[in-house]
Amino acid sequence: MRLALLGCGTVGSEVVRLLHEQSADLAARIGAPLEIAGIAVRRHGRDRGDLPVDPALFTTDPLALIKSDDVDVVVEMVGGIEPARTWLVEALRAGKSVVTANKALLAEDGGALHDAAAEGGADLYYEASVAGAIPLLRPLRESLHGDRINRVTGIVNGTTNFILSAMDASGAGFAEALEEATELGYAEADPTADVEGFDAAAKAAILASLAFHTRVGAADVYREGITEVTAADMASAKAMGCTIKLLCIAARGADPQGRETVSVRVHPAMIPLSHPLASVGDAFNAVFVEAEAAGQLMFYGRGAGGAPTASAVLGDVVAVARNRLAGARAASESAYADLSVRPMGEALTRYHISLDVADRPGVLASVAGVFARHDVSIATVRQGSAEAGSGRGEDADLVIVTHVAPDAALAATVRELRGLDTVRSVTSVLRVEGGV
Repeated sequence: MRLALLGCGTVGSEVVRLLHEQSADLAARIGAPLEIAGIAVRRHGRDRGDLPVDPALFTTDPLALIKSDDVDVVVEMVGGIEPARTWLVEALRAGKSVVTANKALLAEDGGALHDAAAEGGADLYYEASVAGAIPLLRPLRESLHGDRINRVTGIVNGTTNFILSAMDASGAGFAEALEEATELGYAEADPTADVEGFDAAAKAAILASLAFHTRVGAADVYREGITEVTAADMASAKAMGCTIKLLCIAARGADPQGRETVSVRVHPAMIPLSHPLASVGDAFNAVFVEAEAAGQLMFYGRGAGGAPTASAVLGDVVAVARNRLAGARAASESAYADLSVRPMGEALTRYHISLDVADRPGVLASVAGVFARHDVSIATVRQGSAEAGSGRGEDADLVIVTHVAPDAALAATVRELRGLDTVRSVTSVLRVEGGV
């Protein structure tokens, strides 16, 4: 089996090392040896340390490598939309199996890849695109294929989970926790994709597509990042017996006409400490799946890094190589359900709202009236005086947790609260998940 590797960065280098170190075992599992036909890189001459590969295999012409007659499997680890999309469509249409870790491309235009795979009769595998080494996508599309999945809730970004875990443990603010994550190598120099939720949203789209047999793209995913989460939010969560996590949530539901739909969203949320995801700390990932027959399932492990991701890539390489030797092909894309994606306003959730209000009679009644006008039921209210020395005069802190309601009604409630004379400011709004 001859492999074309596209990219030789952190993940690509680990793939090369594992191919070398485990060559005998991999050949035994597949039934034929794996050989590297070529490695496409941006530029020649870069120092690649002691990478166990012949320098003559490096090329700066990926399309020529892909089109080579002696390439069986294309392994893409470059990332981004273009030119990766062009390369992979070319390979798949030519009948060459593809293994990719490219979550952005799959979320942006996975349909084009699946169509090209169907056209060329090739395999498309992408386990490494979500949650690194955790076996997750194949269980969703194979092991649970005979079941009905109702909900997928996950922590799928290690950077944000490290930051929120650090804030929870130490009481630090977002900026301090981000600085620590950067120093330890958990955050990129530009952490925007992670902290603003773009990375998690791409993964949420992939998970929803598999779980609900529906093409879901990144544009269908409601997204909020963690940059507005404060130390005060963390303290409030602790007071409720909760913690805060950046969650991707994909769930079945129904629109106002009763037609089945799905909702897909990424945002920070409070969850009770009793929830299985609450104990997932550091840069680990975990995904909690709820299915009708199988019940509740938890997938947990390292969701990023060169070695863990390379492990998932090679697992896919073994699968597609065995298929090619057997003259078989994996099951094609399952998108038969073609469910519509429900807008965020129709998603059912709960809010935790912190208010700075005037400390005088009638304030609570006026605030409660706003909730009543939007048909939002209040679950709990906690009130305290403003901190001494805050300079806010006769103010009080009011914390309200709602019952489940459509997100549009909850958002409209917050907008009206901001306009009340008795409300100095809405200091924090967080969603609440997991039965608090």
